[in-house]
Amino acid sequence: MKKLSTVFVLILLLKISPIMAQNTQAKILVLIHSDNGGTYELAKEIASGIESSKTASAVIKLVEESQNSKLKNIPIAKVDELPSYDGIAFGSPVYFGNISTGMSRFLSKTVDLWTNHALEGMPATVFMSAGSGAGKELALQAFWNSLAVHGMVLVSNGIRGTESINKAIPQGNSVLGVTSMASLKDVERPTKDERGLAELQGRNFAKTALALKGTFARKQSVAATAASSEDINHLLKQKSITLPKVPQPAGNYKPYVRSGNLVFINQVALKDGKILNPGKLGVDVNEEQVKEATKATMLNVIAVLKDAVGSDLNRVKQCVQLTGIFNTKDDYTKHADLMNTASDLTVEIFGEKGKHARATFGASSVPVNSSVEIQAVFEVE
Repeated sequence: MKKLSTVFVLILLLKISPIMAQNTQAKILVLIHSDNGGTYELAKEIASGIESSKTASAVIKLVEESQNSKLKNIPIAKVDELPSYDGIAFGSPVYFGNISTGMSRFLSKTVDLWTNHALEGMPATVFMSAGSGAGKELALQAFWNSLAVHGMVLVSNGIRGTESINKAIPQGNSVLGVTSMASLKDVERPTKDERGLAELQGRNFAKTALALKGTFARKQSVAATAASSEDINHLLKQKSITLPKVPQPAGNYKPYVRSGNLVFINQVALKDGKILNPGKLGVDVNEEQVKEATKATMLNVIAVLKDAVGSDLNRVKQCVQLTGIFNTKDDYTKHADLMNTASDLTVEIFGEKGKHARATFGASSVPVNSSVEIQAVFEVE
């Protein structure tokens, strides 16, 4: 019996140990805007330093989608997730002695967090890709000013590591945070020493984040509380709504185009590689078949939209406009009834955010002999 008890205790300890390890680790977000990948290269070194002691974990996220192929698979951060971390390392290119437009745009959305004191007491550190180096101190200071308004604990790099860097070439060291002189092509950038300083900054920041873990209140914004109860990605599973693979363009165009916060999408009734219920209503197909094709078309639209927002449909703020084009005879007048299928599906998935302006009309033909084409405009984060 004693042996059995010992075995039971050992098994219990083996199960509990990983959970305890997770609870004692600091969870740190490395939040970046990167144009040409220079900031991302520093971010990887920062993350490596954070995780080097095994007392903290790091995740790199972008503030907005990037067209750079190096950054395509990096997840996009949401403003409301920031309070869930034990510390945040912010990275940005230098724009005219200031933080980048992309980072500034993201920080401008944190008003709700500021109002709710959601980031007060949380440690923060900064790093930048500084081009020629001109204005880097101004830019770092601007970063600090923005984060100080939130009451974050600002962790500097000090003069750590500067004694061992190669002083024969320009380096991006700064007491406020590491930078890289990205536009100087005398050597590969970031240099070995700039990478080393970034790794050292990450290590130091992890120690501070771990020390402060649990000392500040995690206050969610009102928007975050609402979002947690309306996870659209979970809703799709709950309702058994399966999105198809994103249809590939058949010509010289893209599945979607994003302009500012608007995403523009056009789709037809493609399903499993072929057009579902093709032809003209009243000649080749009936109304029920066109409604089925309309649903398939709208699912294609949402699949493309999901791709446009980095696989997170919670980033959709509003369905702005849906336009339905139906392949009908000249005397047909019930286009709105057909389009209700797409509208109902959109509202079912997105709720109030799915309610939209709408237009419907008939056409003598639709591309690839589809019975329907849908044009959609969405506003996203």
